Amino acid sequence: MSREKSAWQMTKEQNPAHAQWYIQRFRSMEEQGKDIWGEARTIDAMAPRNARILDAGCGMGRLGARLHENGHRVTGVDLDPELIEEARRVCPEARWVVSDLADLRESLGYAKETQLGEEGFDVVFSAGNVMTFLAPSTRREVLEELAAVLAPAGRAVIGFGAGRGYEFTDFFEDAAASGLKLDNAFSTWELHPFNETSTFLVAILSKA
Repeated sequence: MSREKSAWQMTKEQNPAHAQWYIQRFRSMEEQGKDIWGEARTIDAMAPRNARILDAGCGMGRLGARLHENGHRVTGVDLDPELIEEARRVCPEARWVVSDLADLRESLGYAKETQLGEEGFDVVFSAGNVMTFLAPSTRREVLEELAAVLAPAGRAVIGFGAGRGYEFTDFFEDAAASGLKLDNAFSTWELHPFNETSTFLVAILSKA
């Protein structure tokens, strides 16, 4: 049975130039001197040196490339081959994989039921509202995949905004059902406190 399409896939079907627009948007921001790497600074601060880091929904490699420059071993996974092509152009030394995150383990060369254990990633992160682009029927499946590829002491860091069709309370329930426990919640990538009025969530999770 075919999998429900993600919001990103549906957007590209309606506008085939969307990925190139997205790439150019961040190129322009960088050329204008804007800071487009804030999330990477947070991840870098949380990670041990030379960490194994998974950028889940890596897009054009904006953050994964910066983390590679900082000395980490980066793997980026994204559904869109145009974005992965750009990531490979920007940072050919990192590992970039075209895959649906619901097929993460298989795309990395493991059987679906594998728990990576000590082979897993020190940090798995998902920025840029990736969680809200997922097809709703795949959310728990994706979170289960992220949990499975974490090292025993690893942490998952997931950030997305409110008003995008995925309530924070639903995310917390899905994460718990997927083998992840919430360690901390913040309202920005600069780690300001999270509360019931927050319009953005940065969740830090570990294996349950």
